[in-house]
Amino acid sequence: MTRFSTALRGLVTAFAALLAVTAVPATAQARPEPRAPEDFVALRSVEPTIIEEMRYVTAHNFVGERVDGYRQPLCILTRPAAEALHRAQTRLLRQGYSLKVYDCYRPQRAVDHFVRWAEDLDDQDMKAEFYPEVDKTRLFADGYIAEKSGHSRGSTMDLTLVRLPAKPTRPYHPGQPLVSCFAPQAKRFPDNSVDMGTGYDCFDTRSHTLDPRIQGVQRANRLLLKNTLEDVGLVNLPEEWWHFTYKPEPYPDTYFDFPVSAKSLAGRR
Repeated sequence: MTRFSTALRGLVTAFAALLAVTAVPATAQARPEPRAPEDFVALRSVEPTIIEEMRYVTAHNFVGERVDGYRQPLCILTRPAAEALHRAQTRLLRQGYSLKVYDCYRPQRAVDHFVRWAEDLDDQDMKAEFYPEVDKTRLFADGYIAEKSGHSRGSTMDLTLVRLPAKPTRPYHPGQPLVSCFAPQAKRFPDNSVDMGTGYDCFDTRSHTLDPRIQGVQRANRLLLKNTLEDVGLVNLPEEWWHFTYKPEPYPDTYFDFPVSAKSLAGRR
């Protein structure tokens, strides 16, 4: 082998090593998290008196664990949706009630988590509370789980009413005995909300807002929530008494995936 060939081979080897070294940081770098558009806000910055009990940050939900994408117990919404809740809260406070939100903006990665959970038929840990009479194989067909959610568009929220003064809610402890979400209120998991006939996220037709089995005080409570929110531009999903969407939606066709955290609001609070 000539001296020139030896030198050339050395250059090629060195160049290949250089490529390998420089390629590692590029592939190892974490992809930056997406952030919310400028017109998304933390609800508490618009209406701090609304109670926030963000269930998907906790293990007290139908999945039984913190849901992907929920970094902080924070309600994030488009500004028009948050301002609509402010108008509703102002009316309700005069009547001795407060709104309480369970969920607001929901990242697509959280919806994907729900889908994976629904496909795992062996995971029945939370069935006794959240879907006691629904076979898990029916969750997609019956519309309880879907691959897209209006929550990911930023103008949908899940909420209820609390009679003031609000009582504290006992924390949920994973592994504790579960009670059906449509059991009498005194037997269900203690929630400081008014009696709506079922608990939140109850996969059952009793959760339909106008289900004929829900009468008396329970029906009156649902109608107070529904009528108050509809007066400020929030439309109820008939299958879920707790589910409302501001109309017209600022992002009717966009499903966002930024995490639920203050950082996603790019320094806004």
